[in-house]
Amino acid sequence: MTLLWYLIGVLILVVPFAAMVMLPIKRSKPVLTVYFLLFVVFMYGPMVAMAVLSLQGTTGSMTLPAKELFSFHWYSELNSSMSVMVAVREGIGKSLWLSLIVAVITAVLSLTLGMAFRRQFRGSGALFYAILLSLMTPGLLLSLGLSFLLYYVGIQKGEGALGYVPIIGVQTVWALPFGFLVMMSIFNRYDARAEEAARDLGASNVTTFREVTLPLIWTGVFGAGLFGFTLALNEFERTFLVSGTINTLPLQLYIITTASVLRPYVYSLGVVTILLSFLLIALFLVVSGLTGRKKTRAVEEDGSGVDAPSMTPAAASGD
Repeated sequence: MTLLWYLIGVLILVVPFAAMVMLPIKRSKPVLTVYFLLFVVFMYGPMVAMAVLSLQGTTGSMTLPAKELFSFHWYSELNSSMSVMVAVREGIGKSLWLSLIVAVITAVLSLTLGMAFRRQFRGSGALFYAILLSLMTPGLLLSLGLSFLLYYVGIQKGEGALGYVPIIGVQTVWALPFGFLVMMSIFNRYDARAEEAARDLGASNVTTFREVTLPLIWTGVFGAGLFGFTLALNEFERTFLVSGTINTLPLQLYIITTASVLRPYVYSLGVVTILLSFLLIALFLVVSGLTGRKKTRAVEEDGSGVDAPSMTPAAASGD
């Protein structure tokens, strides 16, 4: 059986490469299309199955085939007075507040780091890789290390308002590299001549940032905050050992799956979480689209075209 899975893995890697190299473009398109569709099914098939199983009736089970379809019974269970559901709703509330805080911190830190990296400075290379280090650090190891640190300095996990600080810390460390990369991509195509024009007209640094820089890059700041929110909302590994008695939604789901008999309300909760993530993505796309239209309209009305020119190396570095 293990050999069979290895062969399947090799075929998955070889088929698209062989189609692109050995077949003409017209003949490779159908092969690559089928391959892409299979990949989509592999990625989103479990979500569809979960959505179907969440629409079962009272006799529904955790596996296919689904029973008594197109019932919202298990969604109504999420609002019941059972202790499990009360704990889940408390976990959702805690996760939303923590995610909002992490989103704000991530957005602010990503903005400041992006502004700093517009110019080369001593140690910038080392700092760049230090920021990205958390992407390569296993989440449980980070959680374990911080847990030991809290123990040796005498801080009790999960007690009072200070109990949330380690959770916010590990979640921010996880989200910050993503927000930082978003801001780096924004500044890589940012035209610094708009700021130079504002300073030539007598604007101070604060006024230039508030009136020129921030309006041009704020969709990137919003995107960095969105990364922080979504990653913190679904974070489990880095939160597991530092949360103490504070149970976020992922931790509460872990408790449910390990300490009780599973019922289809778990699927209903998963669908709600996925829909929330899709809603946030849609919100970002709407905000980005509206901002892009507003920016284009402003450039057309002004006629200055400062937003259009491509960047030169000097403009990219801010020199």
